[in-house]
Amino acid sequence: MSRRSLLRALGAGAAGAALAGCGVPPAFVEPADRAGRDLSATDRTLHFANWPLYIDTDDEDESKRPTLDAFSERTGISVTYTEEINDNDEFFGKISPALMNHQQTGRDLIVISDWMAARFVRLGWVQEMDRAKQPNVATYLDPQLRDPAFDEGRRHSVPWQSGITGIAYNRKKLGREIRSTGDLWADDLRGRVTLLSGLDESFALLMQGNGVDITRWTADDFHEICEQTERRVRSKHIRRFTGNDYIKDLSTGDVLACQAYSGDVIQLQADNPDIQFVVPEEGAELWAESLMIPNLARHKRNAERLVDHYYDPEVAAELATWVNYVCPVPAARDVLASSKDEETAALAEDPLIFPDGAMRERLAIARDITSEERVDFARKWNGIVGL
Repeated sequence: MSRRSLLRALGAGAAGAALAGCGVPPAFVEPADRAGRDLSATDRTLHFANWPLYIDTDDEDESKRPTLDAFSERTGISVTYTEEINDNDEFFGKISPALMNHQQTGRDLIVISDWMAARFVRLGWVQEMDRAKQPNVATYLDPQLRDPAFDEGRRHSVPWQSGITGIAYNRKKLGREIRSTGDLWADDLRGRVTLLSGLDESFALLMQGNGVDITRWTADDFHEICEQTERRVRSKHIRRFTGNDYIKDLSTGDVLACQAYSGDVIQLQADNPDIQFVVPEEGAELWAESLMIPNLARHKRNAERLVDHYYDPEVAAELATWVNYVCPVPAARDVLASSKDEETAALAEDPLIFPDGAMRERLAIARDITSEERVDFARKWNGIVGL
């Protein structure tokens, strides 16, 4: 199950998304109104909201989370951990009434995708973290993830995990390699290709296939991929648009190639080594899902300490062995490489967890869709996809 593949540009929280997209002035919270009374010094607790299946669990007792338990043992801070985030827009709709009305959310730390994190930053709904109290983050955060356009210097966000949107294909059944996005449109793949349905998940890779620099793409670039995609839908080259169900299609052979997430493919390869993941020659999108502290959180200092805990290379390495996404702490690679367990040590050499230099040169973080663009762009894309 993939966190990324649950996302939708407009879904259950459409009303909330529209609110953010329109930039309704009353929703914005001024900097002076974001901090609440921090009870961390006397109340050794913390409420952490995350996605399902996004943290390590004990093999014999799934209720235990070793890296989280280690934090509590070391600091004395008790963590209430909830797996309540199943969709960015749905979660937005759940907590936006409190945030826009300057009320507490009941959560001290949340994990949301960067395209949604951009909305929270624009609306002033999250607090700036104190990096002086987060030495591990300051030292070990992946340089390629340090300065996204939506949050200069990562002052309000810290990546929980990262990943790549690229191409997955069945090498044996296709009978050839795929090296570029353009290879998806070859005649032998007609009706055997799927794309991701979510606007924020799909557009960057398609633009890169056109040679676009996704860090500065334009409206014209967007409309061009829409026109190309519409033609390929009409010609039935594109079989359909998917969420995480592309995993089943690829496994059964109903689909031979598809837009996919790196973390999913690692799991697929365990059962079928013929499944390959490609960062196309033209490039692929590097993304993250990030930790943020909502306004008026009652345990901000405790939350900052937990974030820094996960940037200890030893802890990051332990988490990486379980979630199999791109680790935002490159120093964790050396920790894994030194493991006496061969399977664990092998993860250090997996470029889908620790991208090598050649792969990194082809990765880019896409410019976010602005609030002015979002409603019209989502309407157009959803019309093509059939959402």
